[in-house]
Amino acid sequence: MAFIEVRFPTDIAYGSVGGPEYSTDVVITQGGYEQRNVNWAQARAQYNVAHGVKTQAQLDTLVAFFRARKGRADGFRFKDWTDYQVTGQTIGTGDGTTTVFQLVKSYISGSSTEVRTVTKPVAGTINMYLNGVLQSGSVYAVDTTTGNITFTTAPANGVTISADFQFDVPVRFDTDRLAATIDSYGSHSWHDIPLVEIRV
Repeated sequence: MAFIEVRFPTDIAYGSVGGPEYSTDVVITQGGYEQRNVNWAQARAQYNVAHGVKTQAQLDTLVAFFRARKGRADGFRFKDWTDYQVTGQTIGTGDGTTTVFQLVKSYISGSSTEVRTVTKPVAGTINMYLNGVLQSGSVYAVDTTTGNITFTTAPANGVTISADFQFDVPVRFDTDRLAATIDSYGSHSWHDIPLVEIRV
């Protein structure tokens, strides 16, 4: 199974429906009480991109993209227009030794925080800061296939490392079959084209 560093067409992605999903088992007792068991520590996103197909050109692009990925076989990048950018995200604290830091995004609600590992940042969108000071791109390298940031010199002890960036979601098609409907002359529709986030 391969992951291809290519992005799903963003104009089709713009009309998609979807977002984070969890897996929770709910057991209801005879008295009506519930026992809820959380199976996943973090969400796994799902999308349906069928509604993004508006024109014949988009249809042709989608068919070609689907064929190139061999249905569910290969993963690829997807821009979730509802959640694709981060500003001022702390990714670590310097200790004078560590040079590699992983990009993440924190989702905070009250006293609860979920930290999402970001493995597919978008090239050209990453800005790095040490104690709030913007750094030159010559002092660090970005691996856009893993989300790792490598500094040429380890940040000093206690220095806060933060970042601004955009990112894609690693996904695959969750079907091996596409079915188009011709509604009228020059008008096509797709009822269900599911994508699912993959762990990479």
